[in-house]
Amino acid sequence: MKNGINKIFFWLALAASVAFADPIPTEALTQGGLVMRDRQLRDIGLVMRGGRGGFFDIGYTFTPSSEQLQLKSKYGVHDGFAFRHHYGIFGSWALDSTSHLGFLTWFDRAGWDTQDFFFFPHYGKFAHISSAFTWGFSYTNTKYDVTAALGLQHQNLELASKRVYPNESDSLLFYWGHARYKNISIQGSFYRNSFQTLRLSLDLESRELYGGVGSGYKTYLPNLSATIYRRKNNGDDDNFVRLNLEQNLYEQQLYADVSYDFPKGGFHSAILKYYPANFSRLIGFEASCLRRNEIGGSRELLWGGAIDFIILRLGYNSAFDYDNMFGAKGTFIAEIHIDVGSIGSNRFGRGASKAAPMETTQKSRDPNKGLNYRSELRNIGTPTVDAQGNKVIEAKGIRYEKVDGSATQGGN
Repeated sequence: MKNGINKIFFWLALAASVAFADPIPTEALTQGGLVMRDRQLRDIGLVMRGGRGGFFDIGYTFTPSSEQLQLKSKYGVHDGFAFRHHYGIFGSWALDSTSHLGFLTWFDRAGWDTQDFFFFPHYGKFAHISSAFTWGFSYTNTKYDVTAALGLQHQNLELASKRVYPNESDSLLFYWGHARYKNISIQGSFYRNSFQTLRLSLDLESRELYGGVGSGYKTYLPNLSATIYRRKNNGDDDNFVRLNLEQNLYEQQLYADVSYDFPKGGFHSAILKYYPANFSRLIGFEASCLRRNEIGGSRELLWGGAIDFIILRLGYNSAFDYDNMFGAKGTFIAEIHIDVGSIGSNRFGRGASKAAPMETTQKSRDPNKGLNYRSELRNIGTPTVDAQGNKVIEAKGIRYEKVDGSATQGGN
């Protein structure tokens, strides 16, 4: 009976999500390459805030129904599956007490296909599948708190139905760079002799994870970034700037994240993030409001949120899913993922201010169990004579006393 009720609830929830879901426009898929490359560089910028240790991120985003995120083309609306698979890996090696050399690689495959899949796409009639691969090297000097990183980005179009999508380049090669000094960093990606994105960041918030304070007014300083995006619109440059503000509101557990576009667009999104009793960002809740520029009036704002429980993220109308899943609206987006970084023995999530609390316990055991003598841990010392004239020899782990010419175990 209980299983039957659960199934009914699941299908009702799924039907409700399908009823309000909007089809994906083909234009959102053709712009997916820029979105993937920019997201990868943003993640790399967060990882390079430490510049040492390691980071591992792998995820699989899926929708369980072919009617949740349909494709809208000039031929009508088509059933299918939007998807995103990704991984990110960073590792570093200590050259000496202050110098660290690192290697990183990021990969995304995203798009839309007529059938669901786990590893290998089906490449259906109206499919659009592309990928972005980023790799590079980094160097960090902890004495001067400096990091530099360089690498390449490869954007590949695996498949795009010629009847539906405009002509796109099959493969593009970009190069990128990142430099940080203390709380200031600059990052850019370039194609041939022109820039694609330029980002300036001021990470003013003090984070205990990177040697800052764990409380006080310095933890309430904002994190700011400004990104210039270069894009083409009908053959002409249509550049715009996006400003981001991340603000700690309460004890580095409650944050506000606001973004604004100019000279066109105005307010883009606002996200309220809460990390309950855990500064490491391994568990989180978020509520978001996003402004959709293509429509006006009171319906222009899209409200939603997400829940992240370490290995599972579930979102509905969230600003992140709208930006990174081709304008997904009105449906649940689930992602199975692992996202964890490390510096020494510290473990934390992306962008965290503190490491996850680690608890260690030592179990005491009865040294007399199964033994006919007592033992205790002591440092090795020189032989001494006690008040009764007995010679005492102390050794690490066991103490023996010599009494009346015979060796017996000593007391405390």
